[in-house]
Parts: sequence; C-alpha cells; structure tokens
Amino acid sequence: MYSCEERLQAVKLYIRFGKRIQATIRQLGYPTKNSLKQWYREYLEHGYLEPGYVRSKPKYSTEQINTAIDHYMSHGRCFSVTLKALGYPCRRTLTKWVHDRYPETKKCVVDRARRPTASVDSKRSAVYELCTREGSAQAVAQKLDVDRVTLYNWKNQLLDPEVSAHMKRDKRPPTNTDKAELEQQVEALQRDIRNLQLEHDLLKKANELIKKDLGGNLLLLSNQKKTALVDALRNEYALPELLGRLGLARSSYFYHRSRAGLADKYAAARRVITEIFERNHRSYGYRRIQGLLIRQQIFLSEKVIRRLMKQENLQAVRPKRRRYSSYAGEITPAPENIVNRDFNATAPNEKWLTDISEFHIPAGKVYFSPIIDCFDGMVVSWSIGTSPNAELVNTMLDTAVETLTDVSDRPIVHSDRGSHYRWPGWLSRVSNANLIRSMSRKACSPDNAACEGFFGRLKTEMFYPNDWRATTIEQFIEALNSYVQWYNEKRIKLSLGYLSPIEYRESLGLT
Repeated sequence: MYSCEERLQAVKLYIRFGKRIQATIRQLGYPTKNSLKQWYREYLEHGYLEPGYVRSKPKYSTEQINTAIDHYMSHGRCFSVTLKALGYPCRRTLTKWVHDRYPETKKCVVDRARRPTASVDSKRSAVYELCTREGSAQAVAQKLDVDRVTLYNWKNQLLDPEVSAHMKRDKRPPTNTDKAELEQQVEALQRDIRNLQLEHDLLKKANELIKKDLGGNLLLLSNQKKTALVDALRNEYALPELLGRLGLARSSYFYHRSRAGLADKYAAARRVITEIFERNHRSYGYRRIQGLLIRQQIFLSEKVIRRLMKQENLQAVRPKRRRYSSYAGEITPAPENIVNRDFNATAPNEKWLTDISEFHIPAGKVYFSPIIDCFDGMVVSWSIGTSPNAELVNTMLDTAVETLTDVSDRPIVHSDRGSHYRWPGWLSRVSNANLIRSMSRKACSPDNAACEGFFGRLKTEMFYPNDWRATTIEQFIEALNSYVQWYNEKRIKLSLGYLSPIEYRESLGLT
C-alpha cells in the first residue's frame, strides 16, 4: 500500500504528463494502471486524497528473521530442519534472507556450450564412412568434426559389440585361424554395411514419395505407404529383406498391391469436380460443388467431395482477415439511414446498395462502382473507370434506372457519405427517377455491409489469387467485367437454393 503523499505525487505527475499512464508509471516505478486511474477519479471528485493508505506491517519482525538465519547456520545449513523447527517462513523466503545476510552462500554455476546432439541418420552416415574408409579413423573423425573415441562409440551402438574389437591394427603376422576370423569379420561388416545402406535408401525414398518427417522410424507408416515403398526398391533389394525391415506381412503387401491396381471408382467424379472448380474462378468450396453435382445427377456426400478436393489439391480462396475500424466523427447533414442494416428485400428493386471499390495493379488504378439489389444480390448495373469521378457513378445510376420497367418502382438507393452521392448530377438523377436516398453513418462501413461483402468476395475470388503484373488497364477492365457477368449468370448461392441470381429470378418468373 502507498501513503497519501505518494498517491498525491503520482496523481500530480499523471496530470503534468498529460494523463499518460505508462509515462507516469515509468517515472515513479509505481503504481498499477487501475490504481492510478482510481486515485485520479478520487482526486477529481473530492479535490484531495483521503489518508489511510499506509504500507502494511511487515509479516516477520527483525527478531524472527535473525532467529531463523541463526538456526539455519547452526544446524548444518539445512532449510528443511529450520522450517520444521520454527514453523516459518516458506523455503523461498528463508533462502532470500540467508542470501541477503551471507551473499557468499549463493551458488554460481558455470557451464560451456555443448555440441548439438547428432541425429541417428548422421551417426549411421559416420559409421558407414568409418567402415568403408581407406585412410585412418582419425582422418574420418576430423572430417566429421568429432573425436575418434566418439566415432567408435557410435559404431558400438549401431553394430554388433564384437565387431569393434577387431578393428584395431595388429602388427603380428596373421595365422590361419586369424584369417578365418578376419573373413567372418569382413562378412559381418558387409552385412552391416548393406543394412545401413538399406535403411539409408528406405529413408531417402520415403522422403521422396511421402514427403513427411517420420523421425527416422519407418514403422510409423501405414501398410499402404509401406507397399509403395517396397515397390520403389524391389529392383535393388530382395522382397523378404524389404518386408522384414519395414515390419510388413507378405499377405498385407500383396493385398495393398492388388488394391492399388484397381480402377478408381471416383475417377469420373474427380474430373467433374476439377472442371467445376476451374470453370468457376477456383472459388467454389465443397458445398457449392455438391450443389452443382446434384444438378448433374451425381450424388456424393460432403466428406467424399472434401476428400477428393484435398487429393486433387483444389483449395478455394479465402478472404483475408482485416481489423475493423470506424471513425466516430461529427455527423454531417445527410439523408436518414432508412435501410438501417436491414439488407433483406421481398421483391426486386426495393433496396439498392452502391459504393466504389479501388483496384490497384502495377499498370495503374481501376475503380468499380456497382448497384446491388438486396433481393438476391444481383448486380443491377455497374461502371468501371480509371477515375472515381461523377461520370463513373452517374453512368451507373442511369443504366440502373433504365432497368425499371414498372412506374411504381421506387427503390431505396443506399450509399455511404461520399461526395459522389452529393453532387448536383447525382441528386438531379435521383429526383427525376423518384428514387429514395439513404446514407450510412459517417465512417461506419457496417451500415453498408452487404455491398462491402460483395467487394470482399470479388477481390477474394478474382483479384487476390491472380498475378496482374503483366496486365494492362484495358485487359483488367475486361476481366473485371467478365467476372461480374459470371457472378450474375453462373455463380450459385446457397441462400438462393444453389442458383445464380438470374437463374433464381427465372425460377420465380420475374424475367
């Protein structure tokens, strides 16, 4: 706890620093963030800070501290004995008291950097080179940056213990018995070398075929993958040798081999799924693909479609996460927000949403201005240009007004508070067409969330996945215009029963 003077000093310094909490705490070293705020509120309310905040009394007196330290020093410097005898304090507190009184009792540990532990594969390679060397073992050890003893220890761990005893040079002339023993040792070494080479080839081939880190343990593989590994090395090693090393039964091997030769029953479905995915800007997930498959009388479960897409590496693009930000500024005179985040409509031409989105490519900037119908999300009209001027939005509005065939249609045109929607040209067009204006609050994009969501889907599916470095402005405008047409005519929506906006209107007899 802090005294009244300390709290008052902290509040005054907080006010002098312009109410910067971190600067105040950094200057004084106390208090916490919440305590400083509470002291400041109390100071504003009363004009002073009430006394009563005093530091708490120490838990242990000086006499108790001295008694504990003396008992520890006179009873073999054993913390457990002192704690049992006195009943206080905790081990950590007693250690701190002793170290403060006798600093020389602190332990100082000095260590050195250790060589990183060698992996099993590194040890096998080293032993293989040791057994097949032409020069001395010391030269091999220096080449591998280890000492000679370590090299032979690795050999003892990986090979039979009796092999290492015969690798010492013997200056005595060999006898017939020695020659027989040497021949046996050579055969044992050749077997060991072959085993090491087999394991090396298996690990190498597993890395090429499976592309998965197994930590050197091939037994973790499934029987199907073991079968593929055996088939890849059958020309170099005998089948029993490979099966024994992988722990694979002979019957299991031939079973999985026969299964691999069967035709894929999903081969036709794979082709159709890939065709749908590529034809629709690589933007459809498994739900939309399932909807189109049902249209073609192909009935597959969601799990099967997801598995086939994963096997074919068909991954739909996803939107990037962005932080939400809004500007709570002063509201300027503007029409009322009639839509009020209700983006549902019971019929076409009830609610229109509009906004401008920017596309920045190496060739320059392109601006896109659409009108979205809340009934089914169809893009009623759109304009594309290289400048966000009045002509861009006015042309879009004129085209949208021409689509109104019924005189009684008076859509609500909802937009943000941009200057494009306050120019005289826009206002006169809205008035002549008997449209109703509606505007979002200032700097509040969620008030026009449906239009912003359309821009997000457009950029996620069409703009972000592609490389536009070699694209001209004209080519990009053509690609953007083609995507919007596809969006209206082909792109199915789950909310519309797996139909595109135009297909949905045709099913209702509205076109």
